[in-house]
Amino acid sequence: MTNLSVQGKKLWMDGEPFQLISGAIHYFRIVPEYWEDRLLKLKACGFNCVEIYIPWNLHEPREGEFNFSGIANVEKFIKIADRLGLYVIARPSPYICSEWEFGGLPSWLLADRNMRVRSFYLPYLKKVDNYYDVLLPKLKPLLQTSGGPIIAMQIENEYGSYGNDKKYLNYIKDAMIQRGMDVLLFTSDGPTDMMLMGGTVDGALATVNFGSRPKESFEKLQEHFPNTPNIVMEYWNGWFDHWGEAHHTRDPQEAADTFEKMLKNGDSVNFYMFHGGTNFGFYNGANYDEKYEPTITSYDYDCPISETGDITPKFHLVRNAIAKHFDIGELVLPKPIPKRKYGEVAMTNSLRLFDVLEQISEPVKSTHPETMEKVGQDYGFILYRTFLKGPLGEAPLTIQEVRDRALVFVNTEFKGVIDRWDQKSVMINVPKEGIQLDILVENMGRINYGPYMYDPKGITEGVRFERQFIFDWTIYKLPLDNLEKLEFTTEVENVKDQPSFYRGNFQVDEIGDTFVELPSWTKGVVFVNGFNLGRYWEIGPQKTLYVPGPLLKEGNNEIVVFELHGIKEAKINLIDTHHLG
Repeated sequence: MTNLSVQGKKLWMDGEPFQLISGAIHYFRIVPEYWEDRLLKLKACGFNCVEIYIPWNLHEPREGEFNFSGIANVEKFIKIADRLGLYVIARPSPYICSEWEFGGLPSWLLADRNMRVRSFYLPYLKKVDNYYDVLLPKLKPLLQTSGGPIIAMQIENEYGSYGNDKKYLNYIKDAMIQRGMDVLLFTSDGPTDMMLMGGTVDGALATVNFGSRPKESFEKLQEHFPNTPNIVMEYWNGWFDHWGEAHHTRDPQEAADTFEKMLKNGDSVNFYMFHGGTNFGFYNGANYDEKYEPTITSYDYDCPISETGDITPKFHLVRNAIAKHFDIGELVLPKPIPKRKYGEVAMTNSLRLFDVLEQISEPVKSTHPETMEKVGQDYGFILYRTFLKGPLGEAPLTIQEVRDRALVFVNTEFKGVIDRWDQKSVMINVPKEGIQLDILVENMGRINYGPYMYDPKGITEGVRFERQFIFDWTIYKLPLDNLEKLEFTTEVENVKDQPSFYRGNFQVDEIGDTFVELPSWTKGVVFVNGFNLGRYWEIGPQKTLYVPGPLLKEGNNEIVVFELHGIKEAKINLIDTHHLG
């Protein structure tokens, strides 16, 4: 027996009982140059396996157009893990959650207003099949049954927290089997009756996810599946942050002690996360409990390995717990990655968004203010423009279901914010000569978990002045993926409440990791040498953005900031310390 299998309450490998000690590392949240560094640290901590999600939206950003290069080169990541002697658990389920944009589902699904995801809905399943026809053949040579490191694969992710469509679950399971996925298949769900009943399926191993009380959680698993191995597929040893709340941390000793109890009991554990990484670009997700809550750019997660790859106290405590039960040898770590302080960067040029719309966006005419997805846009910002004839006097301008945050302008003068949290309207006046009305909407991340995942972006229903719906719009798509088209010719201007691009340059003699600090800025996005680092917002908790060294080059480097509201000083700082709140 050479492959991972289940016999009663134990996992078996190579004819011997096998205890899985795995850690989650997401290749898509780490620059490829650092993949080996993070995997070496996982190995050095005493783990025998790495667990990865595979996000559909990264690999099929446009329907029928696939991406497996750069940060999306999942095959390369798996091969590095194999070379280092690590097993791999792959989770290519169409939905991954992971606090990732739309839970990994591609946003173009929402161009169809009738789309039903995560269920036996044939138009959806056809899209999954097309994706699997490309993805799964790439994974086939990397399966343990083909001599590779992948020992197990997930069918769906925490499905019992969403639904109970067994026909759908069986379809996904069969779709994997038909394409040669002949390793151990599993599901993962919360340890409750509803979640385990709804999310599991015959022919796949049931596992559970939790952050504490392992005894009670495994008892619930055994209640539903007697004589099955105790496996926690997500042991939450930390947590993620939303904008506007405190940074989450967990006592390292308490997390390690809970882990050690499971090791002592012979349970198999996958640390979620071992190393979290970064939600670069616009890939952060969002939650919706009582209100919409977008996730921050950092995905540090208070892990054993920090967002920047640093060893934390939690790492040493976790390693000590493993060493009580396994011979893991002496601690050998890769060379630390240097942190650099490049100092103050003056922003020497600026451009108002309203002055460069035609440079970076082609207008689309529409009767209705269509959603991002309807006009073929995935992420970023979208601007809606119309002309209101007067006189109409003063009345509230209301957006029905804005997703997610809108800035309202009259004749390019800022009038207020409308968001999906609290503010639903702003007062505007339409005099006799009429007005140009502009509404700039930011997609702050599609919901990645729960019952409100159908989350199209932009203006999703309509715009009203008083009670009257407004029609006849010009729409500008602003994914901000073409900023090389901007011609920065004017010196910096600081115009309050005018969305603007700012550019500066800095010199690098020795390359290392650094951090962007924006103490006098309000809200926006930062690009370094054309790479989208992610969002910043003065409400925190995150105060700096991580810049991995491989994004820099010796000599001259460029930084561009898209600021929505205005700044106090046209400068940023590149410091050597990360501030997460």
